[in-house]
Amino acid sequence: CSLPHPTDAPLCPQPGPPHAMEPNHKMCEMDVFDAAVDGATLLISLCGLVGNGAVLWLLGCRIRRNPVTVYVLNLAVADFTFLLFMLTYTLLNLLKDLSCSTLPISVKHLVSLLLPLLFAHNMGMYLLAAISIEKCVSILCPLWYRCRRPQHLSAVVCALGLLWVFSGSLVSFITFGAVAVAICVTFSSMMLISNLSLLIKLQRGFRRRHPEKLYVAVLINVIFFFVFAIPFSMEAFLNLAGGLQFLPEGTSLLLAMLNSSINPVIYFLVGCCRQRCSLRSVTAALRRVFEEKVTSEEGSPESEDQVAETTA
Repeated sequence: CSLPHPTDAPLCPQPGPPHAMEPNHKMCEMDVFDAAVDGATLLISLCGLVGNGAVLWLLGCRIRRNPVTVYVLNLAVADFTFLLFMLTYTLLNLLKDLSCSTLPISVKHLVSLLLPLLFAHNMGMYLLAAISIEKCVSILCPLWYRCRRPQHLSAVVCALGLLWVFSGSLVSFITFGAVAVAICVTFSSMMLISNLSLLIKLQRGFRRRHPEKLYVAVLINVIFFFVFAIPFSMEAFLNLAGGLQFLPEGTSLLLAMLNSSINPVIYFLVGCCRQRCSLRSVTAALRRVFEEKVTSEEGSPESEDQVAETTA
């Protein structure tokens, strides 16, 4: 089923009065499509939790962070949080359907998960926008980026974004107004403009230099975000506004789950590019993405200290 409306609207069509009901054995029947979507959601969420957990472990314990990987680490936290709450939401919804509503699981319990879901989703949007702008500035203004960029800027941006996104998600959850649409449009526009600027710059002035693996991974992340996450954003905002939806029930949730689960796969595939990789070399592939030294146009690597981010 789709996201519940924050008011008293039921998550799924509720049975009518007892005298109008079919025989009891039909009351608990589940739609085949809903059951398939719930099963796929559970599988994708579990795989995504494992993948994002691996990224968290690697960036948190094994790799020295730089300005961009600080954002990537926080993005993995946001995706992990979204998948965790989505797994809980799907399990509760599934138990509610299978138990014929005999378990004490009401729409209020499901609605209580809507705010953290929206917050984690919006935080992922914000961090992707921050990563895109970071990479854009590093290429368009390389001198300032190497010499004048504040050392703890990434941590400050993440902390301010946490407060801003939470307050925006809370306001949109309570008022159901234009704030939610503004969040989506703002972050999406920032991602689109910064990545288009980077593509134009790389095509014109950096043809002798291979793009960094991390930049390629971020660019693919942004593309998949527009394909998978925007439908969830639009349906969530339409649902908040009036219980509307433009996709089959559960489809937007499934796409959002794919968006939050696919980032570790992208890192692995980009790290394996032009390399022989197997599932046993997942750590090595991720290291190639996150530890790749930035190479200047003349071919000399920058000092690691110039891009090191000492904050957690």
